[in-house]
Amino acid sequence: MRRAVELARRSPRTESAFAVGAVIAGPDDRMVAEGWSRDTDPLVHAEESALARAAGDLGAATLYSTLEPCSKRAHRPDATCTALILAAGIRRVVIAWREPDVFVTCEGVALLIAAGVRVVELPEFAAAARAVNAHLKGV
Repeated sequence: MRRAVELARRSPRTESAFAVGAVIAGPDDRMVAEGWSRDTDPLVHAEESALARAAGDLGAATLYSTLEPCSKRAHRPDATCTALILAAGIRRVVIAWREPDVFVTCEGVALLIAAGVRVVELPEFAAAARAVNAHLKGV
């Protein structure tokens, strides 16, 4: 999760989206891929970016994200991070904090759990993940 927080700091700031970092680790905890908000284009999400860089079977991988994966998107409504995680077959997701109702009401954790994904929250990283988003109102 420390690496994900570092990556979130690379996210270009905008008043209309969170700055998020994501890391995909294999079963041996070695990094498979990483990404951050807006790293490849102005609309890409961190989890989306990391998943696009990952190769092979991700069923035994863990996705670490500084924020709850999105369940609603304005610009790519059919490609929410939650849907992409499920399509990739990832069975474990670790987050630093749940998305506050700043832009939308996020249901990522609930949808992942309902699909059988193990979701772990690491509240000890929440303050660092929120600090990266201090530019947003309501955070």
